[in-house]
Amino acid sequence: MTASPAGRGRPADPDGALAMLPEGIGPPADVPPAIFVAALQTFLEQRRLDMRALAADMGMGRSSLYRKVGSRDQLLGAVLWYLTRRAIVRAAEASQGLGGAARVVAVVHYFLHDVHSQAALRRLLHDEPEAALRILTSKRGVVQQRVIDAVERLLAAEEAHANVNLTLDRATLAYIIVRIGESFLYADVIADNQPDVDRAVEVVAQLLGTRVPRLPPPPRQRDPRARR
Repeated sequence: MTASPAGRGRPADPDGALAMLPEGIGPPADVPPAIFVAALQTFLEQRRLDMRALAADMGMGRSSLYRKVGSRDQLLGAVLWYLTRRAIVRAAEASQGLGGAARVVAVVHYFLHDVHSQAALRRLLHDEPEAALRILTSKRGVVQQRVIDAVERLLAAEEAHANVNLTLDRATLAYIIVRIGESFLYADVIADNQPDVDRAVEVVAQLLGTRVPRLPPPPRQRDPRARR
């Protein structure tokens, strides 16, 4: 994959980040708002999501809660995908001003560092590794395929706006990029190694035939409980 000179001079596109996520970054429409807010709060406070306790807090029985949200995995998946979408948009916004392969690498860089810094997610990976990987990295979860879809849209946008030649089809390339990120980001859970997101970014850059650009620190994160 080759690019024009880093895409410099390309105007910032405030809506470009959201183009990766047609559904937007608001709370999920298929989970009752009060239940979602309570589950999100529990997760961000680094507490285990206990369905019995959540049902009691909501003033309903567990059977009623399950009818409204499906399984515990589905509710946790809704929370994780909500937070993942916001991380994707922050990464895309932080990389504006770049184009082509350089922008793809920058998005991967900011996204992986953002996710790796999330204490609540690290708690989940440490305390519930099987559930975390099942939701985040398997076909049965809601996160992996949607991240792949977002990366594929990013690749399509860079093909349209910059001098980019992909050596693989977009779907395959997006899948490989996501799997590389997962392998290094969750290395402590998958293979008992230390996570190394910088190495993941270097590998993605090599895959795309470019180098990791000089990147400023990302902007401060917004409160994930705030609506946008």
